[in-house]
Amino acid sequence: MRFTTYRKRFDDLSEQEILALAISSEEDDARIYRGYGEHLRADFPGSAAIFDDMAAEEDTHRKRLIELHRARFGEVIPLIRREHVSGYYARRPTWLVENLSLDRIRSEAEAMERDAARFYTAAAGRTSDAATRKLLGDLAAAEAGHERKANALEGKHLDDGTRETEDDKDRRQFILTYVQPGLAGLMDGSVSTLAPIFAVAFATQDTWTTFLVGLAASVGAGISMGFTEAASDDGQLSGRGSPIKRGFASGIMTTVGGLGHALPYLITDFWTATVTAIAVVFVELWAIAWIQNKYMDTPFWRATLQVVVGGALVFAAGVLIGSG
Repeated sequence: MRFTTYRKRFDDLSEQEILALAISSEEDDARIYRGYGEHLRADFPGSAAIFDDMAAEEDTHRKRLIELHRARFGEVIPLIRREHVSGYYARRPTWLVENLSLDRIRSEAEAMERDAARFYTAAAGRTSDAATRKLLGDLAAAEAGHERKANALEGKHLDDGTRETEDDKDRRQFILTYVQPGLAGLMDGSVSTLAPIFAVAFATQDTWTTFLVGLAASVGAGISMGFTEAASDDGQLSGRGSPIKRGFASGIMTTVGGLGHALPYLITDFWTATVTAIAVVFVELWAIAWIQNKYMDTPFWRATLQVVVGGALVFAAGVLIGSG
């Protein structure tokens, strides 16, 4: 059987094709930066302005490359893009930007420039043709200049106050979309399943039955909490973000909270499983109190009273009911 590839090796590209590849890459990067800017404009106008300027800078380099191509090879630019070349650096699909935080978008932009600069530098070192080496070296210098330009633009558009404001807003959005619904789910899964799981455990002293009840309660609660969170608020007016993201965060953490003290009952010895489950409950409740204190600014003593004491009462109720 004969295997073929539809990608050309970089070493097999002509100088015209290398120039055409650089032109298409600059065009793609400009579009990516504009996409970043459009995504950030409403909430982070300072950062959006940076990406608008970076896109304009990419357009300037693209025009210079086109002029160079016109002077050397004429008007017709070969159709060659990064996906046509084996080993060429790839870019993240632009639709994934909706799932990235502000800091991650900034990091993605920095990585874009570094990747391009490294690639052109390495490519220049692999060729023996003087003209091609000069062309690739010029492209590497241009990409390195882009990175310095990005830093300069950040200083222009983001003073300390603006950056702090945008970072605070990004943190708040993360809390509203992921931490808050996830914490609510973890609390519900950890606390609400305590009574049924330990009631069944002490009533039957059958570890497998207890595990099945805990599994059913955890999964059922997770599905219920996930759908409830997603359906309760579309996020448009409240600014809490995507209902799907919040629903998954709440549902998954609810299930995890319940499974934490259900899984120990896979141990066949009842008392070993129960002691392990109680230890897991202790860790879960203190973890919830810590998360509330760290992300929700709840005083630690209040979080402890709400979660640990409340959880202990629910646990005690389950044990008393099961023992009776």
